[in-house]
Amino acid sequence: MPHPASAPTNASGKQPSFRERMDAMRNLPPFLRQVWQTSRWLTLTSLGLRLIRALMPVAMLYVGKLIIDEAVRLAAAGAMPPLGEALASGHLSTLLELLLLELGIAIGSDLLGRLVNYADSLLSELFTNATSVRLMEHAAELDLEDFEDPDLQDKLDRARRQTMGRMSLMAQLFGQAQDMITVISFAAGLVMYAPWLMLLLAVALVPAFIGESHFNTLGYSLNFSWTPERRQLDYLRQVGASVETAKEVKIFNLHRFLIDRYKLLAERFYRANRALARKRAVWGTLLAALGTLGYYAAYAYIAWRTIRGEFSIGDLTFLSGSFMRLRQLLEGLLSGFSQVASQALYLDDLFSFFAIKPEIHSTPDAIAIPRPIREGFVFENVGFRYPDAARWAVRHLDFQLRAGEVIALVGENGAGKTTLVKLLARLYDPDEGRILLDGRDLRDYDLDDLRANMGVIFQDFVRYHLSAGENIGVGLVEAMDDQARIRDAAHRALADEVIEGLPNGYAQLIGRRFKTGVDLSGGQWQKIAIARAYMRDAQVMILDEPTAALDARAEFEVFQRFKELSDNRTAVLISHRFSSVRMADRILVLADGRIEASGTHAQLMTEGGRYAELFELQAAGYR
Repeated sequence: MPHPASAPTNASGKQPSFRERMDAMRNLPPFLRQVWQTSRWLTLTSLGLRLIRALMPVAMLYVGKLIIDEAVRLAAAGAMPPLGEALASGHLSTLLELLLLELGIAIGSDLLGRLVNYADSLLSELFTNATSVRLMEHAAELDLEDFEDPDLQDKLDRARRQTMGRMSLMAQLFGQAQDMITVISFAAGLVMYAPWLMLLLAVALVPAFIGESHFNTLGYSLNFSWTPERRQLDYLRQVGASVETAKEVKIFNLHRFLIDRYKLLAERFYRANRALARKRAVWGTLLAALGTLGYYAAYAYIAWRTIRGEFSIGDLTFLSGSFMRLRQLLEGLLSGFSQVASQALYLDDLFSFFAIKPEIHSTPDAIAIPRPIREGFVFENVGFRYPDAARWAVRHLDFQLRAGEVIALVGENGAGKTTLVKLLARLYDPDEGRILLDGRDLRDYDLDDLRANMGVIFQDFVRYHLSAGENIGVGLVEAMDDQARIRDAAHRALADEVIEGLPNGYAQLIGRRFKTGVDLSGGQWQKIAIARAYMRDAQVMILDEPTAALDARAEFEVFQRFKELSDNRTAVLISHRFSSVRMADRILVLADGRIEASGTHAQLMTEGGRYAELFELQAAGYR
């Protein structure tokens, strides 16, 4: 866990240098291109309105100067008649015109500001949605191995946060452009009267800019290094207040344990932020004071020249107001530039995630899966080891899965059963050896076509908080609206009786996440999940312990039905219940990632060994 005082942000474990912060600005052009592609019309609207609004502050201040000068002139002209006569005689016509002009500018500026906010809010919503979709699409392309990497989990977490928070950067960039135009207009007015005031202003603002840049970098460093801990905080919030964990939290009285752990971690993060905020406040106050001194030095100089008659009262108002606004704008620009550089570092998190490329993909000359599969799959000395793992998950796998054959995988937990089927589905590629399909390397086939020809249900299947029909339809999203196919899949998986007992049948929302949802038992959920595999007209079926929550009889019925409905499909079953396993054409016994034995149930029982031992242990439990 990082020390609160500092935090690394780059590979060397150091805070980003000035060069690195400037390099991060390279993220701005692709970011702005994404904004432009989101909605060209809204982008142009926002920029156009900001351009007009940028000229209004100097126009209002200059009209204010003219109003004061006109009021002084009228006062110096002598006694003014009553208001009615003054209006009738036209003495006040110029003053009234100027007042109406300033009123129009004020109303117009407010209206333009509201229109800008409206356009920005729409653009922000569209950009967030588009970036979130792009993130999900890219995540779907990544390898399963990537998602099992904690570093990628951190990167994905930061990328998710950027999809929600980066539109403030767009508003800031557009605002910077608007303020720059306003600065130029004010600066032009000041240069006409006293050019050296601009130099005084710049000298006074540089220290504040350096300080702001420094503390923005420290803030990014802190947030970057605490990504794992923020994920822990999110996890503790989820575990401590979710329907999935509510039973165990109550039974084991876990709430105090979870709260204490959350508070401990949150307190450390709070202390780190507080220390940084304190330093920022102290140094920010001192550095801002320099800018204030510069302003009052300029104000005194302008006042002195007014006393000497070189400037009018209106000039005094315009120049002092211009200098004050210019100082505020330049402070905002310099601070904003520092914040933009910091925000660009955050964009690094988003774009670096998009830069990750999957290693498992189709080759340009990939071929289609043979229909039908004639020979089957052959594992030739296949080995696989998870990243950063010292132990091989599976190794020296040599066997054939013949076309139309049903094999069962048996072994203790950690023997490599699930890894084997993931290799078969090309969720992983072997580190050693190769897998052949009808004599061709599995990597020669089109990846999407390969997976389209596989119906796979894992033990840790997803419980989608959708309707019962949609929960089955996700097995083949192209047929999500094919009610006949969904009902047939449910019938094959023995899930039709479960669904018919729901208040709204196939349209019933299942799961407790939403108000109208109806929760199911573990066994009922498993039948729904198995139905997904039947949605596909798959040549290969893989059932990786999807019936663990079913009782022995229900599992036997599911597997027996599966065997009957296989229609000569190639199939792989994983189960710890031997009453189901023995229905397979052949059984592979795995131990420590290797195939220890192979044969039918009768052959393996005759040979003795691990299979017979495990079978007798389970059978003894039923006697």
